Amino acid sequence: MSRVIAITNQKGGVGKTTTAINLAAALAASEVKVLLIDTDPQGNSTSGLGIAKTDGLQTIYQVLVDGSPVQDAICHTETPGLDLLPADKNLIGANLDLVGSDQRETILATAIAGIRDQYQYILIDCPPALDLLTLNALMAADAVIIPIQCEFFALEGVSGLMDTIDRIRDSFGHPLDIEGILLTMYDERTNLARQVAADLREFFGSEVFRTVIPRSIRLAEAPSHGKSILTYDPASKGSEAYIQLAKEVLANGQKRSEKSAG
Repeated sequence: MSRVIAITNQKGGVGKTTTAINLAAALAASEVKVLLIDTDPQGNSTSGLGIAKTDGLQTIYQVLVDGSPVQDAICHTETPGLDLLPADKNLIGANLDLVGSDQRETILATAIAGIRDQYQYILIDCPPALDLLTLNALMAADAVIIPIQCEFFALEGVSGLMDTIDRIRDSFGHPLDIEGILLTMYDERTNLARQVAADLREFFGSEVFRTVIPRSIRLAEAPSHGKSILTYDPASKGSEAYIQLAKEVLANGQKRSEKSAG
């Protein structure tokens, strides 16, 4: 059974999609079978993995709104072992289309239940809003990764998101782990970045990943070429960072397996 991880933060521009694409690619490079689900109507994970948003493309919209089988919408990417459930602008309407549905917050969880044994990890790229799409992603997930940009209001933002996660746990009785808080766009030359990193580690302790993602032009360029950073510039610092992050995620999984076996 796969581990489903939602990559989420209500704030935009913190590196959610960059992390979704590149962590998925780095896990796949570790010979782990991965599915990336794009639940953001901007569809940046879709175009960032080189999948063209053509008129005939089956997407997550058909899965959520029309009840189409999820297998019909899954695409293979050029990265071996990495599949994608794509999104396009039609997904904007899903929040309204789903409002009257029964069990509207668990439609995604139900849709992927039958394919969870085909992957070791399923990553979900969430929209930068706490809407019905994000709620579906969180209800389908076992855990969350929270990317945080090292800036002044970072601690405030992550505290608000933790409150949201607590409300989901309480309101729906859904156990949702914190896979980790990820420091992104980190510039070690600035005092502010170092101070924010220190504050987050002091406040959240071991919930903060040891790996930090550097601010990088190459990381920013890669999606416009429809490639992960591992394909676009495998020797870059950004590529190295996401490989390290994948190792941390896999090590966490190993610890969980040993704990449950013990």
